[in-house]
Amino acid sequence: MTQLEIARAGNISPQMEAVAAAEGRDAGTVRQSIAGGTVVIPANVNHQGLVPCGIGAGLSTKVNANLGTSSDFSSVDIELEKLRVAVAAGADTVMDLSTGGDIPAIRRAILAASTCPIGTVPIYQAGIEAIAKQGAIVKMTADDLFAAVEDNARDGVDFITVHCGVTRAAIARLKRQGRVTDVVSRGGAFLVGWMLHNDRENPLYEQYDRLLDISREYDVTLSLGDGMRPGSLADATDRPQIEELLTLGELVQRAQEAGVQVMVEGPGHIPLDQIETNVHIQKALCKGAPFYVLGPLVTDIAAGYDHITSAIGGAIAAMAGADFLCYVTPSEHLAIPDVDDVREGVMAARIAAHAADIVKNIPGAAERDRQMSLARKRLDWDEQARLSLDPERFGRVHRERATSGSACSMCGQFCAMDLVGQYLGVKVPRC
Repeated sequence: MTQLEIARAGNISPQMEAVAAAEGRDAGTVRQSIAGGTVVIPANVNHQGLVPCGIGAGLSTKVNANLGTSSDFSSVDIELEKLRVAVAAGADTVMDLSTGGDIPAIRRAILAASTCPIGTVPIYQAGIEAIAKQGAIVKMTADDLFAAVEDNARDGVDFITVHCGVTRAAIARLKRQGRVTDVVSRGGAFLVGWMLHNDRENPLYEQYDRLLDISREYDVTLSLGDGMRPGSLADATDRPQIEELLTLGELVQRAQEAGVQVMVEGPGHIPLDQIETNVHIQKALCKGAPFYVLGPLVTDIAAGYDHITSAIGGAIAAMAGADFLCYVTPSEHLAIPDVDDVREGVMAARIAAHAADIVKNIPGAAERDRQMSLARKRLDWDEQARLSLDPERFGRVHRERATSGSACSMCGQFCAMDLVGQYLGVKVPRC
């Protein structure tokens, strides 16, 4: 049985117990949310050693880190190091987006090394294999695509991105729209090219029940991809994007009726004033299914700093009800991320997630900030390090620029906390 089927039967699985304990929630409440489709636990039955993670309404906002090879950079050792760094920095899940080298072998190495849920995009494997065997992605068959889906599921992948909403109707809408950036989703582009070349409907939409059968067998959570997401602010919240979302809302219902866990992916580039609207539209059309957003990025001109633009958008999206933030690294739009980019991307997304969790009244979020403020007042550097999102960086910077006194080197002997504390009778520990 899938987690959804277990929950609907009125039972609480070990995975639900683990999520409840991690979130400080009642296990019965978690079960009810899963049964209602507003929470998912990506937990493939074949992923050994998995530490369950809950994603959805009422739970802390989760962060995903993308890694994976390309045709130019295909070292599995580098990707395993990125995995280690991402998890150490606090990523809740990791997606392997590999398109270079031995994709199945890389995926299996990442799965074997990871205790956190792993996601993939199976059409990458199917498309690259079609190029290797037949010379072009458009030569891929529907059977090739579903074989790749089953390979990923059998290996233990916990959630898969599938662009089921890229339909012939969506493409027709795209042609009439006249977008600035057309299609920026790689998986979406694979399918658009295939559909136009072969003059056929998207197999993932046309044979959706086949996808559900595979997902149910392994309890793979479907992440319904946004192949028509806007790649520029000028294309935000346009007709192709909403056309796809309408279809995804129908597919959410079909997945839940089949006992398959499902979440929905959201847009990439969105102006600040449209983010909340996008979240509310998705939640309304998709029955409250967990919403997984890429950023969103709030400007198009910050290449090299897009971890910051995405954190701004992610905080607003999560505050409005988004449940899952896909990080964006500083090298987005420039190059494949390196290890340092991965760490920076995770930290930026975690800041956004925590800021939103304070507003969402997630248990413990606001209290952690209050305790940090009390530690600052006491000039208790050890406690501040413990409470910070990045204790390693906190400690390193403070040590490297330390003073002989109890305050930091920003104010030194003129530390406001220290000076006022003396007159208010606050005892500050001395170094």
